[in-house]
Amino acid sequence: MDDACKEIIWQQFGAAIGALEKAIEACPDELWSDRSKQPEFWYLAFHTLFWLDFYLSQPVDEFAPPSPFGLEELDPAGKLPPRAYTKDELLIYLAYARDKCRATIQNMTDARTETRYKFGRVDMTTAELLLYNMRHVQHHAAQLNLILRQTIDSAPGWVFRAKN
Repeated sequence: MDDACKEIIWQQFGAAIGALEKAIEACPDELWSDRSKQPEFWYLAFHTLFWLDFYLSQPVDEFAPPSPFGLEELDPAGKLPPRAYTKDELLIYLAYARDKCRATIQNMTDARTETRYKFGRVDMTTAELLLYNMRHVQHHAAQLNLILRQTIDSAPGWVFRAKN
């Protein structure tokens, strides 16, 4: 994969991560873990970050999220984390995942793009998985922005490209 293509992918993937970051930062404390909202804001943000990190990890059987996060997202019964993670914890996780994503894209080779990624029902090339992962992040960032708009009548603006 040439450097120009890597930069294009990073700019757009980074923008999706930036949109998620802005949504997390914009969430008021009273909404963060409001149990009357389902899904809870913190959980949707955590879910997005967990899968961003997971889909950037190979081999998957060696995946472990950074502390204090666990593997509950992989539980087929839908087990939730033991507590609501704080905004600061999730922003630290976001920075970690952003760096991991950028490094993954920068280190992508033509051979690596064709490597198959298999987990559960997911079976695709690593190149396709990058785009799938980006769409997943953008989807949930949009959900969080909708929750903000509906709850506090305000949401962050569009993120055009990755921040440096």
